[in-house]
Amino acid sequence: MIASVTDRTILHVDLDAFFAAVEQRDRPELRGRPVIVGGAGGEDARGVVSAASYEARAFGVHSAMSLTEAGRRCPDGVFLPVDGRRYQQASRDVMTILRRFTPQMEPISIDEAFLDVTGSVALFGDGQTIAARIRAAVREDVGLTASVGVATNKLVAKVASDLRKPDGLVVVPAGEEAAFLAPLPIGRLWGVGAKTAIALADYGVRTIGDLAALPAGVVEGRFGKHGASLAERARGIDSDPVHEGDPAKSVGHEHTFDVDTI
Repeated sequence: MIASVTDRTILHVDLDAFFAAVEQRDRPELRGRPVIVGGAGGEDARGVVSAASYEARAFGVHSAMSLTEAGRRCPDGVFLPVDGRRYQQASRDVMTILRRFTPQMEPISIDEAFLDVTGSVALFGDGQTIAARIRAAVREDVGLTASVGVATNKLVAKVASDLRKPDGLVVVPAGEEAAFLAPLPIGRLWGVGAKTAIALADYGVRTIGDLAALPAGVVEGRFGKHGASLAERARGIDSDPVHEGDPAKSVGHEHTFDVDTI
């Protein structure tokens, strides 16, 4: 389908295994090894995994997993404490690169951001070209890899950026949003958590396309306004703009007690 003049070009840029990647960048001896950021591992470890390198993920280690479980799954993993100052500096370096291509940028965490590059196409090329230039600059200037999704809206761009990690680039042409989403598991859709997925399974929904095919009244009757929103997203519809300069919506902090509590 030919894109209309009103089509937006939105990028979602997501740094790969960010904390662990910074550690591997700064300590070459860790490259190729399973790196787990969060603290000292082992049977007596407290706390949770903040980030895991892709080598560690091969053992089933993931963020928010207890360090104890991570140590069981990956006994040869390199466990490191969080070094927030270095990660923040790396994030600032990447965000500086992103701002070279557009002032319309919405950071949504320390390691990811949306960009509206609709007005930048004449200067830098189409969305795919800009995405490729960003990935190259992040690699060459900061020493990290980023996965990028390119689409006409934030929803589809974010789903796309996650499909070919690490170091991936996925472009969804205008008009193909629904077809792109249709075969994907329903859990990849924004707003569908574990409980919602279970509820949708009662209606035979396993993929995003299954949800898109349901009559709108069925979804809205079961989930109310949230259901109406889900039905739109399943069809690849998302009009949310890139919010320039939005402050962080929340600040998280974790503390793990020395002994288990009830």
